[in-house]
Amino acid sequence: MATTTTTTTATTTTTMKGGKVTGLGEVTGVAEANGVATPHVLAVDDSSVDRALIAGVLRSSKYRVTAVDSGKKALELLDLEPNVNMIITDYCMPEMTGYDLLKKVKESSELREIPVAIMSSEKVKAREDSCMKEGAVAFLKKPVQRNEVWSLCHRWLR
Repeated sequence: MATTTTTTTATTTTTMKGGKVTGLGEVTGVAEANGVATPHVLAVDDSSVDRALIAGVLRSSKYRVTAVDSGKKALELLDLEPNVNMIITDYCMPEMTGYDLLKKVKESSELREIPVAIMSSEKVKAREDSCMKEGAVAFLKKPVQRNEVWSLCHRWLR
């Protein structure tokens, strides 16, 4: 079977096996390899540098990645593309924090099973505790390390 690699930028709309992705974010990675769907990770961060870093780490591990710059865009994308297998989000973002995104995901009957990991440049114990209590699978300190992301994905994306 063929392997399909797809890249979508913010100004295009691409129809891919398993759904339609609009110009909300950038999608890259292997969509299907040998008939098996590649895990799809949604990376959410308002910092373009951090977003590119986490997306690069995920892509190097052969995951399909969609990167968006806000919690609001993440929710919009989840409405259009429900086949997301994991969300990795920054905690501190304008309009909607990563904690707020986590709560919305866990409140949704359609989305609640998606593992959500939170990233933050500040290691605040109360923040970490509240995220874990709300259902986060991990709380990562920025800058995230490649081996932390790999271990996280290996554990939750089998």
